[in-house]
Amino acid sequence: MKEFWDAIEKKDCEKVLELLDDYLEQVEDEEELMRAAKTLEGLAIECRSYDLAHEIAHLYAHMGEEDIFRPYRGILEKSKGDIEACAEALYHLAEAYEHFGFPEEAVRSYEELLKMEEDELERALTLAHMALAYEEMNELEKAIDFMEKAKGAFEKLKDETNYLVSLVDLAHFYYGAGMDEKAEEYIKEVLKSPRGTEIDVNALLVESEIYAGRGEYKRAFGNISKAMLQALEAEDENLFLFAFDTLLNFLDEMFAEKEFRGIYENVGILVEAFEDLNKDYGNFFKALGELARFKEGQEDAKERFEEIYSSIEDEELREILDEFKEKGIKFLNVGL
Repeated sequence: MKEFWDAIEKKDCEKVLELLDDYLEQVEDEEELMRAAKTLEGLAIECRSYDLAHEIAHLYAHMGEEDIFRPYRGILEKSKGDIEACAEALYHLAEAYEHFGFPEEAVRSYEELLKMEEDELERALTLAHMALAYEEMNELEKAIDFMEKAKGAFEKLKDETNYLVSLVDLAHFYYGAGMDEKAEEYIKEVLKSPRGTEIDVNALLVESEIYAGRGEYKRAFGNISKAMLQALEAEDENLFLFAFDTLLNFLDEMFAEKEFRGIYENVGILVEAFEDLNKDYGNFFKALGELARFKEGQEDAKERFEEIYSSIEDEELREILDEFKEKGIKFLNVGL
């Protein structure tokens, strides 16, 4: 505890961040915690530490503080007169608004940022952020407009990575707006030269949404299977979990809509992909197929489901199956 306060006194923001979690575990008194947070707010502003501002914002949110963005605005105020520092502060403020679920405020900050930016790449990235914020507000027309502008800028700059990311985002927006053909056009452009990266995984997942919306479940399951396997090949656990959660969400909707045949006739694609790679995952997908048969009314599937269920050692996978049996899905951090 003394080391933590010594670091604050020395204005050593990196050390404070290093010790913050240990300090928070020891503090039980809310008033002391609030005093510490306000002290840290001043330090974050003085150091222009966005990492510390982020931690304080979370602290304020936890304590029910009305204005959790004061550290960011304090840094912004301190940065006035320095265009580069001011632009950086506006960007981090906008990003914080997005993170904490305030997309309208994020858009206003990005609009201010656009007035200051001269670098074409930074302007393009800001346009893309604005598009994502509008998508959060379900204003898809504006989201598409801003992301199309960003896409054009990335193409002009020959920034292939951001150009491809913008295509995936646009495909998602167009699909949400009911413009499937445009969405598929952009996805095919991304996937025509596979890279085995996060971009490909996200493109496959968006395309699976399009296929599922048309009732083309075989193609949808095939895409999700490819996405999960590519994430594993890239040794990216978070990307795998994202693809797996997408699958769970997809299955949840199918169960809710009583598309049982669509599940048990196509889940074999996932069984085949994973049964040799990970026994529990293979059995998990088999169990889903039998559960779908049982929910459709095939009584003999109940015994098969229970037998497969009992063979699964991963408790979290069993819990997901329990949720399917009862009321829906529980999203869990499960990995291979």
